[in-house]
Amino acid sequence: MSLAFDYRGRDGSGKLVKGRLDAASEGAVVQRLRGMGVSPIAITEAKAGTGLQTEIKIPGFEKGVGLKDLAIMSRQASTMLSSGLSLLRTLTILADQTESKKLKGILGKVRDEVEQGVSFSDAVGKYPVDFPPIMINMIRAGETGGFLDQAMDSIATNFEKEHKLRSTIKSAMTYPVVVLFMSLAAVVIMLVFIVPIFQSMFESLGGQLPLPTLMLVYLSHAMVYVGPVLAVVLIVGAFWWRANKNTVRVRAFVDPMKLRLPVFGDLNKKIVMARFSRNLSSMIGAGVPILQALQIAGQVSGNHVVQNALGRVSEAVRKGDSIAGPLEREKVFPSMVSQMIAVGEDAGSMEIMLEKIAVFYDNEVETTTEALTSLIEPLLIAFLGVVVGGMIVALYLPIFQISSLVK
Repeated sequence: MSLAFDYRGRDGSGKLVKGRLDAASEGAVVQRLRGMGVSPIAITEAKAGTGLQTEIKIPGFEKGVGLKDLAIMSRQASTMLSSGLSLLRTLTILADQTESKKLKGILGKVRDEVEQGVSFSDAVGKYPVDFPPIMINMIRAGETGGFLDQAMDSIATNFEKEHKLRSTIKSAMTYPVVVLFMSLAAVVIMLVFIVPIFQSMFESLGGQLPLPTLMLVYLSHAMVYVGPVLAVVLIVGAFWWRANKNTVRVRAFVDPMKLRLPVFGDLNKKIVMARFSRNLSSMIGAGVPILQALQIAGQVSGNHVVQNALGRVSEAVRKGDSIAGPLEREKVFPSMVSQMIAVGEDAGSMEIMLEKIAVFYDNEVETTTEALTSLIEPLLIAFLGVVVGGMIVALYLPIFQISSLVK
């Protein structure tokens, strides 16, 4: 079991340095510090946090290692390995320099495993939640073929492109989501706080309220009683979704709907195709066996339908079929994908052809996202204008009748 140790020491230039390392013993910390070129002065076992320092973990809401952190780590590892540094030295530096606390701890444990004779791929394979299967298998292929630095470079490139794809979608959807959230908050505030004030004023004046105003008053009453229940349901639903969204049963129900949604279904399919093509290209280039590469590409595709389809394609290839043939029979894959893969198989350039497919769909995703954003924003503003404007009109209709009510 790894323990946390705080250390103080001096580096080669005599500068005082301090930090924290995870290791099995104090002696292991000394060895790691010497490997880092640090002469230890004091080493003490870190005490477990108490009170507010204790980390609280909620199932489904635990923060994992981010894709950006993995991309940076892979890029740095590739650079150091290609420069001639040993794997142990590389892992030591990575564990010491990474900003992600979780990745820092995991890399320290991986480094200890490698130091004890475990292969790098087997060591990272013990953390399947934090290291995607594509990364584990590309590392294994790089270790076997003696080109680990190139494999880490391919992993970094793959993760950087995936991160860029996610960032493009996230940045495009941020503005509409923020506008919608703020507008809904404004509507709720009007119903809960402002409408009752107008209602009491209207009742003191007497008279019959117009139908739109009555409907708004009834909606306000309902919001006061139903609102708290609705909030609890939403919070419980969010917890349940975070805890169960990756289960087979939920994915089998939700993922097919993602591909059939009006407007957004086409975008989801393009995202999945870009991810599938890029991942398969990276694994083929790294030397991962094709059957294994197809299975992994399905696992990391992000869609249960595509995963099942690639499982059937993998089984057909195992029986001696080509990749393009069974892929063409799967309706989830556009004909262009299977046709380009067929050309790549015939020309012996599958890796290059898959990369071209990935680039094509990356551009399609960016174009489609921009088009959807430019369409959603004015529609959203118009819809909210109608809702909020309608509420204001309903509130002020009785005011126009105040003079007659007073008389």
